[in-house]
Amino acid sequence: MSNPPSRPCTAFSGDRLLLSGPLAEVAIAIRRSGETDETILVFDDATGRVVDLDLRGTDTDIVERLSHPPKAAAGSDCPKTGATSSLAVLEERQDQKSRGRPKLGVVAREVTLLPRQWEWLATQPGGASAALRRLVDGARKAAHPHQEKRAAQEAAYRFMQVIAGNLPGYEEAIRALFADDRPVLEERTISWPADIRAYALRLAFRPDNHQHP
Repeated sequence: MSNPPSRPCTAFSGDRLLLSGPLAEVAIAIRRSGETDETILVFDDATGRVVDLDLRGTDTDIVERLSHPPKAAAGSDCPKTGATSSLAVLEERQDQKSRGRPKLGVVAREVTLLPRQWEWLATQPGGASAALRRLVDGARKAAHPHQEKRAAQEAAYRFMQVIAGNLPGYEEAIRALFADDRPVLEERTISWPADIRAYALRLAFRPDNHQHP
């Protein structure tokens, strides 16, 4: 998993929150503080996952490592089986060559569809690539509120699993989390260390998340 330097993160030392901020700033602050023992955990604010840091060297060395994550193996995203027809979607690349258009961040990858699906795409305005982009964007918008809520719950769960598994009321708190029951979650975590409780609630109930009707 990549660790871009600007990713929002939060560092804990035991049950105490040290600081929150962009990953690079958090990493450098930890190194300068001298608190580099195993009690410090850094969590990704978006996913709740623990972020592994290499704090060797200078500030520049740290940022440089965070800025250059390992590259994925070529072709790993391409489908392998289960298709009748397989074509590479290269319309954007062809348009760029013929019209001199900017790249716009598009990526050409293999898409595998049935013949009737290719036929339908060919009749859509803008061609297959434009139609696929519209379909993907439409699906993302339709599922957005529920996906955001689920992602927030899973982020809180990952954090709680790592740091709160031995705290009283943990099992009940997890059930309340996935039931989207904030009052019960707050009640079950009332005896937890203040920083752990506050961060768990922050991950689970982000201000920009839509609530279920």
